[in-house]
Amino acid sequence: MLLSLVSKLVPAVVSVACFSLSTAQLPPQKPSTAAANVQLLTPPFQIAGLNRSRQVRLYLPPDYALSNKRYPVLYMHDGQNVFDAATAFSGEWGVDESLNQLAADGWLQLIVVAVDNGAEHRMTEYSGWDHPRYGSGEGELYIRFITDTLKPYIDQHYRTLQEPAQTGIMGSSMGGLISHYAIFNQAGVFGKAGIFSPSYWYADAVFQQTDSSVLPTGSRLSMLVGEKEGRDMVSNMQKMASLLRQQGVSYSGLSVKTVAGAEHNEAFWRAEFADAALFLFNPTAFYLRQR
Repeated sequence: MLLSLVSKLVPAVVSVACFSLSTAQLPPQKPSTAAANVQLLTPPFQIAGLNRSRQVRLYLPPDYALSNKRYPVLYMHDGQNVFDAATAFSGEWGVDESLNQLAADGWLQLIVVAVDNGAEHRMTEYSGWDHPRYGSGEGELYIRFITDTLKPYIDQHYRTLQEPAQTGIMGSSMGGLISHYAIFNQAGVFGKAGIFSPSYWYADAVFQQTDSSVLPTGSRLSMLVGEKEGRDMVSNMQKMASLLRQQGVSYSGLSVKTVAGAEHNEAFWRAEFADAALFLFNPTAFYLRQR
């Protein structure tokens, strides 16, 4: 009888021990750092032509629920990194905190729509051109998802200012490359682009496209690179800035900034976000803030 009792107890003890061990080994969940005025849009959106779904995150200005105002909109890439350290790959941009502060200071109120990246598909989705190593560019389908699916949804469900002069797109690295692609290929949608640490090395075609295209009058671009990102990163941005000026982008509509000591990371982009957003959407406040 004692042997029978032990045989019944041992599996239970082993089970409890294994359960305790497995739960103890689970990595702790990072606490969310997203502000209360950030939300997940559900269900995820489908990207036509790519047979993929994508999570979208939405930031609404602090006074959105208390007003009847309409707001400009900024579309951003790598949405996991935009608002929340719990989902970020290597630190977050802190866009929600930055914009909440700008709103409190009376400088800017802005809706931000952040689209999560596609993980293993990130390189191809963020390029409008093929690459011999990374594969066929899917940027056209990705940008058309934003313009043809996501933007109409946002404009229908939220109080937005819908014209190109009130609509921007922003990203870093490959996200900077696809933002450049977007403002040239969808100038009737995007009148502003934040191009942080752009991966211009990915395709010479981006220079060819820029050299043969003219953006509409009034387009605004904020370009940024860190001095420690590499010589080619700095020289490629300078080369692109020269092309843009040759193509008629005004000096007042183009910000080109190289930051000493800055590296290719979210901490750098976070520190520069507020100034870039002001340059694009409220240049008067941008210049006042520089004093």
